[in-house]
Amino acid sequence: MDKISLRRKFELIRETWAPKIVGELNGQQVKLAKLQGEFVWHSHENEDELFLVWRGRLLIKLRDRDVWLDEGELFVVPRGVEHQPVADREVQVLLFEPKGTLNTGNVRDQRTSLDPDWI
Repeated sequence: MDKISLRRKFELIRETWAPKIVGELNGQQVKLAKLQGEFVWHSHENEDELFLVWRGRLLIKLRDRDVWLDEGELFVVPRGVEHQPVADREVQVLLFEPKGTLNTGNVRDQRTSLDPDWI
């Protein structure tokens, strides 16, 4: 049981769209990721997904509206809701989701992270 410095953990992340695990509790994982550009439209059939912006500004596109998140703001995408994260500039996010949740949800492509690393 050690404290975790989000700042230091983010410094270890070099690639974008590749979540890294920093904690686990009650079947949930806390992941950090750097995002830049457009991600794939996807949904998670059985899992809600929490996005918390640590640094930068993130757009989460939904089919019926856009949600902008600034530093310190979070948004929960309910299970089954199709969404597309978009970051014009690099954004640092904390994700909170059930263990085993794939970052690309119902889509498999080159950005799918099957077994995220712990940092």
